[in-house]
Amino acid sequence: MAETATKSPQAPAVLIVGAGPTGLTLACELARRGVAFRLIEASPGPQPGSRGKGIQPRTLEIFEDLGIIDRVLANGRLAMPLRSIAPDGRVTLGGEEPESLRNRPDIPYTTSLITPEWRTEEALRLLLTDLGGTVEFGAVLTSFEQSDDGVSAVIVKDGEAETVAARWLVGCDGGHSIVRKQAGIAFVGETREEVRMIVADLAVDGLDRDAWHMWRRPEGPVTLCPLPSTDLFQYQATIEPGGNPDLGLANMQAILDGCTGRTDVRLHEPEWLSLWRANIRLADRYREGHVFLAGDAAHIHSPAGGQGMNTGIQDAHNLGWKLAAVAQGAAPALLDTYEAERRPIAAGVLAFSNARLGQVLEQKGISTRRDASTLQLDVNYRGSVLARDDRDDTAHLRAGDRAPDSTHLTTVDGERRLFDLTRGGRFTLLNFGGAGSVSGLDTLHVVAQPSGPNDIADTKSHLADAYGATENTFVLIRPDGYIALISDAGDCTAVSDYLAAMKAGFAEPPPDGPPDEAESPTA
Repeated sequence: MAETATKSPQAPAVLIVGAGPTGLTLACELARRGVAFRLIEASPGPQPGSRGKGIQPRTLEIFEDLGIIDRVLANGRLAMPLRSIAPDGRVTLGGEEPESLRNRPDIPYTTSLITPEWRTEEALRLLLTDLGGTVEFGAVLTSFEQSDDGVSAVIVKDGEAETVAARWLVGCDGGHSIVRKQAGIAFVGETREEVRMIVADLAVDGLDRDAWHMWRRPEGPVTLCPLPSTDLFQYQATIEPGGNPDLGLANMQAILDGCTGRTDVRLHEPEWLSLWRANIRLADRYREGHVFLAGDAAHIHSPAGGQGMNTGIQDAHNLGWKLAAVAQGAAPALLDTYEAERRPIAAGVLAFSNARLGQVLEQKGISTRRDASTLQLDVNYRGSVLARDDRDDTAHLRAGDRAPDSTHLTTVDGERRLFDLTRGGRFTLLNFGGAGSVSGLDTLHVVAQPSGPNDIADTKSHLADAYGATENTFVLIRPDGYIALISDAGDCTAVSDYLAAMKAGFAEPPPDGPPDEAESPTA
């Protein structure tokens, strides 16, 4: 008997498909802005496995903005040492805090955090629950159709089909995305069947948990990384072409023994495992009408470098505030900036990850390089239609850049960081002394002596230094923590005009135009 689809009584603005880190971040962004959504996940429950275990500093800043940073940090470890052992027994250490980022008041997190991906998802689900949202597990998207008004999707759960109408559909459903396939969006790239890696979570005897252990070998490295907040390690072993990809414990132990020359390190049966194959692909476009792609549905690449999950979370952070703004009256053209800003970033991440993968395949092991680029602190949207300033190319900070943090800000409530005052996903204006005001906008006034709740004193000039500010400067910070506008001329009308353009639409890009994809700043 054919299934009969019943029409859902709900009419969410956004239907999100996939409840991994990307989909959960997007749902939290919408929930805290009061935008109706449904988040469905085909799996019957939360997914196990450490998977994407590295959280980069830029993503940690997002988690701070969302209010979950303490929980995430409590279940992870910053700056985990990487102990690399060469075939001749020589040991080198890496993973330390980059010298260039030390003692920087503008950067609160300077190293990656190691934590199992399931812990990251757990923190986001708990936040979503606090915000009144939920994940609908065991709900499968089977088809959808678009109209001028939105999307009509068929969801099957427990054998019952339901038709859901939504204004937008966002595919966060991974590399095999049904949303991408049904939207007819090409996934351009290659699958390298000869490049494989065994990945598993398991207990280990005979090995300390003080560092991430890596043994280099001609066939490719073998690593054992302790997983904080668990008793497990993540095991990774590159399988050379023609090598044995068997996922049994005996083969995994044999690979480790052959690589290390040791017999005292013993593996236990895996609690989760996978055979990874090199898929290196980028969606031809991120949007088709009312349908958007984010995370692995839009870009998939090597785990080398720890960029994939982070890039997906940052996709969601970018798209979430824009969907909410349009749902609440902003110009629909704002949504065009999602692909314009995020796709070049993913293209750069693919190039970076491919380079790292090539290094692994050449038996050089995992790189210990850590800087603003690998930590995703230099991701920017310079040249975006949403970036406006009156500065020249010599300025160290421009519209489109990540908004720097600052310490030692004195308020009527005591000393605070800038990120404490901008948290919450909203537009914030920093007024360093420019004339005029903008109604309906959260404004932080930089003054000599705070007397009101929105006054801050830059007691050690960290804020002025970070923003290159004069006594007339205005800086408008976007909801996702990037700079929308800078006016050193103290032009208050520039701020008002920018906000008006949010309603009317940003019709033209700035004079220099958007960056060329091959030259755009990347993570």
